[in-house]
Amino acid sequence: MAEVQEKKEKQFKANLMKNTVSSNAKEAFEVYNKSLIGDQKGDKIYFSLIEAFYLLERKRIAIYEGKKKLDREKFLNKLKKAEPDFWTRYSVFADMRNRGYILKTALKFGADFRVYEKGKKPGQAHAKWLVFPVHESSKLTWREFAAKVRVANSTKKRLLIGILDDENDVTYYEINWQKP
Repeated sequence: MAEVQEKKEKQFKANLMKNTVSSNAKEAFEVYNKSLIGDQKGDKIYFSLIEAFYLLERKRIAIYEGKKKLDREKFLNKLKKAEPDFWTRYSVFADMRNRGYILKTALKFGADFRVYEKGKKPGQAHAKWLVFPVHESSKLTWREFAAKVRVANSTKKRLLIGILDDENDVTYYEINWQKP
């Protein structure tokens, strides 16, 4: 009986800049074309820090700062220093990616991420949701909540609140704007 060999995906090298990670490796383009992680600009693929950490967790990327390779812990520490709520945002991002959704930044919409329905691609369809990751211990005023609902409604998207609990599980609440 012949053994089935798994195709091992090759790790590619990428460089950490201030707020992004970039690579011109063939494998970076393969990741982008296959999973739509990153953005292509010219002859490079640019990954957000969350996307880069997601790929690092899956052992698809080797991240360098200058000539120094960053391991998971060093990169994670840098990310947490730069963004105190990084783990909450990352946990929601990773959970949704693992469920098969495509997420892209939503800064211009005033949200953390745009989320596309399964099978829909940016540029070919509009995002269905804007997602706001929060930790269960976070406090949100009614004004902040109303502002998030308004942003989603004004951009013709639904609002998703992704709540990370202390056990690192994420629960989602979808909020729809209702007119009486």
